[in-house]
Amino acid sequence: MDMGISGKTALVTGGASGIGRATARALLDEGASVILVDLKGDAVSRAADELGDNCHGLQADLREAGQVSGLAETVRERFAMPDIAVCAAGVTGAKGHPLELKDADWQEAWEADFMSVVRTLRVFVPTMTQRGWGRVVVVTSENAVQPYWEEAVYNVAKAALLNFSKGLSRVCARDNVLVNAVSPAFIETPMTDAMMKKKAENENVSKDAAIADFLENERPFLELGRRGKPEEAAAAIAFLCSEKASFVVGANYRVDGGSVAAIAT
Repeated sequence: MDMGISGKTALVTGGASGIGRATARALLDEGASVILVDLKGDAVSRAADELGDNCHGLQADLREAGQVSGLAETVRERFAMPDIAVCAAGVTGAKGHPLELKDADWQEAWEADFMSVVRTLRVFVPTMTQRGWGRVVVVTSENAVQPYWEEAVYNVAKAALLNFSKGLSRVCARDNVLVNAVSPAFIETPMTDAMMKKKAENENVSKDAAIADFLENERPFLELGRRGKPEEAAAAIAFLCSEKASFVVGANYRVDGGSVAAIAT
């Protein structure tokens, strides 16, 4: 199926691994050029090299406004300002009782998960609106609508992202810049690998046993009974980046294996 994005330029944050990298692969396969952005410079360079022609890696700390501005200048000078932006960078942040978490814990997740997206889109979306064509996909999480008490800082940042995406979609759509969100759950990424490794160590069990216990006791509505694959999330993201999604605005696509039990967004 031709997605209609051949020749377009896409910028993907969190592009060194996981959902970001899988999305880059999907977009490259559709003929787009991809600029990967990640905090880890060596990793993003390797990812770009491995993904091949038309893929380039740039290091930037999106928590820093100055670095985001510098990123935009580098992109403008070396490549082309993107037609597509996929914001997939983020952290799980600190865990614990919501009232026992420190201010710094809340701020860390807010800067990494929320403000990084605001700053990125602030510098790249205006060019899309000037051109009269653009696609923005913000990667949120099941936690945005189904919060888990021990992940409060992550819940709040992701819920804010979902709200931000919806609001932004309403003002950008008039310029044919379509903003949507994708909410994955328990995807096989370095983030969930680290979570399961820590769980296994704390409980003195194997990683596979930790995953099985997590699915049974902490994600009981994840009906498929497994972690999702990055490519499964990337497929939804790639669709929202395409011409095939030309009438999708302000949506939240769940790629969660059924993990969210509610009907409402």
